[in-house]
Amino acid sequence: MSEAAGPRIDRVITQGYIGAGREGAPPEGFLLENNVWLLGDEESVLVVDAGHDAEAIIRGVGDREALGILLTHGHEDHISVALDTARALDTHIYLHPADLFLWQEVYGERLPDFELADGASFLVAGAEVVTLHTPGHTPGSVCFAIPSLGTVLTGDTLFEGGPGATRWDYSSFPQIVQSIQDRLFTLPGETVARPGHGASTTIEREEPQLQEWLSRGW
Repeated sequence: MSEAAGPRIDRVITQGYIGAGREGAPPEGFLLENNVWLLGDEESVLVVDAGHDAEAIIRGVGDREALGILLTHGHEDHISVALDTARALDTHIYLHPADLFLWQEVYGERLPDFELADGASFLVAGAEVVTLHTPGHTPGSVCFAIPSLGTVLTGDTLFEGGPGATRWDYSSFPQIVQSIQDRLFTLPGETVARPGHGASTTIEREEPQLQEWLSRGW
């Protein structure tokens, strides 16, 4: 009898338009690709973010039990199919309460199922997933560290080449830098950072660029 496979992380790339009707945007909005991360094994899975394409996420999950949909923050492109995905997978949605105002821009008074808190942990396929509150991009931005897999899912907090955008009134560049320094740069250097868009990087690859980010101001 072969041994059961351990936990793994799969990426589903979804694509869709956001910002339709907003000032400066084309009529259909801007086309954007998102990373949706599936953490688990052959039996069960946690879904991290749910943007653009519920069917693609559902296909990625397959016949596994979905233990929850964890949202890194409340921006439209990360939550736009959360309700449809949760309904199809018969699972629950988790969001940090500081981003509830962003959620309500999409869903009105229909609330997520549970609130995320700093330090909240989940267990899937024997791997612990730890919630790290990393405000700056949005007030309720979080990252999810999986120490046993040497990975952190960084949402829009940290990308290859720098922090996420802080152009909104509710965002803060000093705060996102502080979050990265205090919560992400304290992880082992070889930790793989898997963001909400684009390519993965590592903590040791990004940390030496801190002064450059501070000098450019973004």
